[in-house]
Amino acid sequence: MTNPDEVAAGRPVVLRGGTVLTMDDAHTVLTDADVLVTGDRIHAGNLVSAWEALEAGVTTSVDWSHNLHTPDHAEAAVAALRAVPGRFVLAYGNIQAGPWEWTADPAVRSFFGRHTADDMLGFQIAFDVTGDPAFPEKAAFEAARELGLAVTTHAGVWGATNDDGIRLMHENGFMNPETIYVHAATLSTDSYQRIAATGGTISVSTESEQSAGQGYPPTWQVRRHGIPVALSMDTSVWWSGDLFSAMRTTLGADRAREHLEAHVKGETVTHHALRAEHVVDWATRGGARALGRDDLGSLQPGNKADVVLIKNDASPVSFPLVNPYGHVAFQAQRGDVHTVLVNGRVVKHENRLVGAGLAAVRSAVEATVGYLRSELGEEAWAAGMNPDLPSTEVLDNPYQYTEYKSESTHDARGSLFGEDG
Repeated sequence: MTNPDEVAAGRPVVLRGGTVLTMDDAHTVLTDADVLVTGDRIHAGNLVSAWEALEAGVTTSVDWSHNLHTPDHAEAAVAALRAVPGRFVLAYGNIQAGPWEWTADPAVRSFFGRHTADDMLGFQIAFDVTGDPAFPEKAAFEAARELGLAVTTHAGVWGATNDDGIRLMHENGFMNPETIYVHAATLSTDSYQRIAATGGTISVSTESEQSAGQGYPPTWQVRRHGIPVALSMDTSVWWSGDLFSAMRTTLGADRAREHLEAHVKGETVTHHALRAEHVVDWATRGGARALGRDDLGSLQPGNKADVVLIKNDASPVSFPLVNPYGHVAFQAQRGDVHTVLVNGRVVKHENRLVGAGLAAVRSAVEATVGYLRSELGEEAWAAGMNPDLPSTEVLDNPYQYTEYKSESTHDARGSLFGEDG
């Protein structure tokens, strides 16, 4: 294939001689195999992040869009997503109003009347459940049910949502297999059991949870309850927008916690429970399952032609290929994404996006940044970019006179293990 611009959706494309992770139930790896493929500011932000996702090999993205103050904002979001040749789900949200209010707005209902889901763009309702005993969010769940849309919610977020919200959802019959619980990092065993019993998915955003403090990335607990997991990035404005980072940080967080829990009990972990193939599954089939799209996330006859080719012969990181799943999770990165097909259409080839028009995208985003700076003023902008750092106190150490080390440094000590620091 020499000219990807000539490859239209539905035209056959062959990727030859590669190591193929089919992402079937057996996690089959095919060597030397061929793959036959048949088959305003809201706008600016969505446009650049959607192209960024495709560039990193993310063929389907959920836009958890909780800044849609008006249906006009939602129209801008949809227009941007429609302009990018990826698969998207717009999770309609409005953090500036109660979900029981905006879901009842005739203008919002009219928006969903104008926009119906298709193969390339789907819709969800996005809102949080605070745990208020009055359960005002009930009306929003009923609206979502009436519209035939799944609900995605920030659950188990430190200082924001808790077990009461899960209990209210469960007792009122609003937990089902289509429900997606984002973060779910501070929940109790009872809440995890309710999620497991009703078949929902937990979307883990490890980079966000590690930096923003929603709670410790929960996969080490979620695994014990058999709850399906999907990986997400939360926001590409603050952190990376690719699932290679998500896989790597999730493996690190889960394994670190596994070691920590073992050390507290005086035990040593020699075989990790979470493997590279698990996070690769969560990054592909996990997201597809969460969206109810059995036709995505794996390379099987009859599935949609969404394919990612990882290939970088100019990098020593690319060889030798000993453990394909480990290679994807630990070595590969967005720069190694050679070719991306979505619905049979080539959207990236030879490490470059096809038809992106990035000059226009850049201009739109730079205009948005310029607008924000002018509205805030340079002093406020500079303060936001360079916030005050918390003061730190270095403890007195009477032993700094020596560089001597001994085996005793391997003993577990410190307040983390129950002793005074």
